Parts: sequence; structure tokens; C-alpha cells
Amino acid sequence: MSNKWRIIIMRTSGILMPISSLPSPYGIGTMGKEARRFVDFLEKGGQTYWQILPICPTSYGDSPYQSFSSFAGNPYFIDLELLCKDKLLTKIECESYKWGKKPQYIDYGIMYVNRYDLLKKAYDRFKKNVPADYDDFCKNEAEWLDEYTLFMALKDANGGVAWSEWDEDLKFRKPEAIEAAREKYNDDINFYKMLQYLFFKQWTALKAYANDKGIRIIGDVPIYVAMDSADVWANPTQFYLDEELNPIEVAGCPPDAFSADGQLWGNPLFRWDVMKKDKYTWWTKRISAMAKLYDIVRIDHFRGFDSFYAIPAKNDTAKNGVWKEGPGMDLFNELEKKLGKLPIIVEDLGFLTPSVKKLLKDSGFPGMKVIQFAFDSREDSDYLPHNYPTHCVVYTGTHDNDTVMGWMKTAPKESVKFAKDYLNLTKEEGYNWGMMRAAWSSVADMAIVPMQDLLGLDSKARINIPSTTGGNWQWRATPEQIDNKLAKKLHRCMEMYARLREEPEAEESDAETEDKKTASKKTCAKKTSAK
Repeated sequence: MSNKWRIIIMRTSGILMPISSLPSPYGIGTMGKEARRFVDFLEKGGQTYWQILPICPTSYGDSPYQSFSSFAGNPYFIDLELLCKDKLLTKIECESYKWGKKPQYIDYGIMYVNRYDLLKKAYDRFKKNVPADYDDFCKNEAEWLDEYTLFMALKDANGGVAWSEWDEDLKFRKPEAIEAAREKYNDDINFYKMLQYLFFKQWTALKAYANDKGIRIIGDVPIYVAMDSADVWANPTQFYLDEELNPIEVAGCPPDAFSADGQLWGNPLFRWDVMKKDKYTWWTKRISAMAKLYDIVRIDHFRGFDSFYAIPAKNDTAKNGVWKEGPGMDLFNELEKKLGKLPIIVEDLGFLTPSVKKLLKDSGFPGMKVIQFAFDSREDSDYLPHNYPTHCVVYTGTHDNDTVMGWMKTAPKESVKFAKDYLNLTKEEGYNWGMMRAAWSSVADMAIVPMQDLLGLDSKARINIPSTTGGNWQWRATPEQIDNKLAKKLHRCMEMYARLREEPEAEESDAETEDKKTASKKTCAKKTSAK
């Protein structure tokens, strides 16, 4: 695996920018012209990668890491202007809704009400002129699409409550009840199928545009899924649930220096013993689907495959959890056997035991380094650039970190002083540019910086504060922030640190090849004569 990866990622760079954070007149970033303009910006900036956050439908809390489905696309990302071109909506209709007062932030409350109301207008027109490839899409994706769309239709019919609170026959998926529901809610099911058709149509076109420009997309795959999801409802035996289909233990992180109570994520845990017996079929389907969506897959919380923290589901903190053994290389060997060698990055942050480090080495996947984590002055750190191996991906920060400019104000004074001394950070250069310089100049094969760091934004542009609800996942860029001047400056940095995207060589005609051979012979003849 590692040899294959060396070829893919050697001295490259990219930008972390969620689709939701792109500029848009309609409340949230989408897969339309601003996404293409961002791809153009990456191309001009000499970048190779666009890293995004999960693109699945968000549930309570608006986190892309808590989704109603691991396979579906987020309807919010469907571009309204493209729907106008398809005559499914009109510009007047799009502008008749309120999309929030602040263009720098997403108002998810408004989005939930208005976006779906508008998309239902599109559905009324879609039904009258169904595209020729719609039925093929539904058949090709039926394995997850049928369950997800029924799940969403039933959620609507039940006032949005979790599936664990539905009627017993639907909760336990009694065949007669499921069949009756499919018939009763057929129109609602088809509405959600249309949304997925439109999402994947637009996503496929956007990805093709990016790839044609030499930009490859890194997509994020959370290790865990939400309890209130089609994944768990349709596959309860794959998760650690009791006879009443309630979680027995849930996921999280133990207490540490940053959190006295630990982190209680609440996701149901996998029954790895059951998954092993069926050769990890669910995981194979999931990674296979993600490999089709993205050029490179980033797997979140990699250490959970070595050992995972299990917390009693009834607890209200993460204090009383225990560590349990994960599937280890058995899972990844099975995935490679079925899917071949896939380009994968893994998030291996936090306290790493020897067994986690061994799993990373055995897998051959590159792990992550985050520069913000490097400056605890009490000890040497693997996150300091002079300790990096080449086979890794370095970030200034991730979606869970403050921005560099925010970190400079909020981190402990001794840590900030250490960073300034170690990286020679100055106000004249810009603290954000100094920290990005450290990433780009390091030996790491790949360097990724969040867009907020490139723009030099403070804590107001932070994406997420872990273990908090409300106020997260909201930041958006404005159109004037993403300009050619910034792209040119970025391109110069890529030249300086040998991270420019490699352009594919154009194929030469036979005549051009012959002309070059002739010119080469003449040059050699002149040199020989001169001697």
C-alpha cells in the first residue's frame, strides 16, 4: 500500500474547504458555479487536492458527522441555479425565500424549512417530465436508496422523531408494515429519490470538472454512524443494540487534559464479531461507495479500528467507559481483498498506543500531523515538523481546531511563544502564513491547510468546537475573499516549496516527435564539431 501511496501524494498540497462554506446567495454552499470557481482558484494556486467534509444529509446538531445515511447526499448542496437551468425552479421562486441575514454564516433553521419547501416545488415539475436516466439511477443505487428514502418518508410521517420511537411494527421492520408503508408513502419516497438523483447528477458533474482541471477530491468518512439513521434502522444486527433495539454501549473518548468528563458522542458501536463473520459486508459497501464518490478517502478516528472506547449507553458522561478491541488489520485485509488497494488517508490523532502505531504501519496508510498540536513546551512532540516522516499528511489545523489566528489568541501563552520561536512567526509575514509555511516546507508528502487559515480569519470562522452543540458548522466564505491575487500568492509558495500540481503531459503528434528528434541530432552534431 505504501508504495502506491508514494506515487499518489509525493510533495503535493491542497485546501480544506467544506462545500457548505462556499459562497452562495441562497444560504449555504452548493455544487454550482461557486464550487467551480473554487476549483479554478485551486488550479490557479497550484493545488492538487480539495478536501471536503462528509457530504451526507445532516441531522440534529447540523454536524456532517451525524447523518441520516452513510450513503446519501446532502440535499442542501443541490444548487438552485442549476435547477433553474433544468426548468425545475425559477429565479423568482428562489429569491422569494429568506436565506439568513449574514452571508458569512449558515442559518440551519431557515434552511430546513425553506429549502425543502422550495425543493418540493421542483418535485412537482420533476414528476411531469422525469429524466430518461432516472430509473437507471434508482435501480443502480437501490441497495441503499430504497431503505434511506423509506426511512426519511417515515421520519416525516412521524413528526421527525427518531426511528426508535416509531410504531413497534415499523421500528422492528415487520415485513407487512414495511410493505404497507412503501405503498402509503410512495410519493414522499419518490420525493427523496428525486433529491438523491439531483444530488448525484450535480456531484458527478462537479467532480468531473475538478478532475479535468487536475484537482482531486479528498472526502471524509466518519468511523461511526448516527443512531437515528437508515444505516442502523436497516441493519440493527450490525450494531451493539439490545432486544428493544436500544444501544447497550456508545462511542466517545475518555477524560483527558482538555475534558474532565471526556467526550460522549453517543453513536452506537459496531458488532465487530458479527461483521467479521459476514466478511465485513457493510463496511465493504460503505468504502466501495465512498471510493466512487471521492478520489481519496480520509477515514476519521482510525484508532477506533485498533481499540475503541465503549461507554454504557445510560451514562451522561464518558467517565466510566472501557477500552475494547477493534477489528485491526483483519478489516483492512478484507477490504483490500474485495476492493483492491484504495487511496486512503487516516486520522490517527490523539494518544496513540504502540498497537495503534503498528496498525498504521501495517496498513501502509499515511497518518496525519497537525502543527497546532506541536507546541506544548513541556515535551517533545511528534507533531513538530522536525519529527515528521515523509509518509504523512500535515495540516495547520482541522475542522475541529481553531483557526491559526484564533489559536494565537486563545492558546496558552507559553505555547504561543514556543510556536513563534520555533517557526520564526512574525506579524509582518502574518502568523497564519508562517504556520502554513511550516506545513509546506516540511518533508510531509502532502500538506493541507484550511481555507480560513489561507484567508487569515480569526475564531469567528472556526468550523466546530468538539463536544458542543449549536453555533457549529456555520462559517462561509464570501465571493470577494477567493480572488486571483490570493491564488497567485499561493502559487508562488507552491513553487518555492516544490508542491506545484504536476500537469499531465500533452500527447505529441508524430510530426512533433520527429521534429524534436531532428533538432536533437543537429545539437549533438554541433557539439561534436566544436570538440
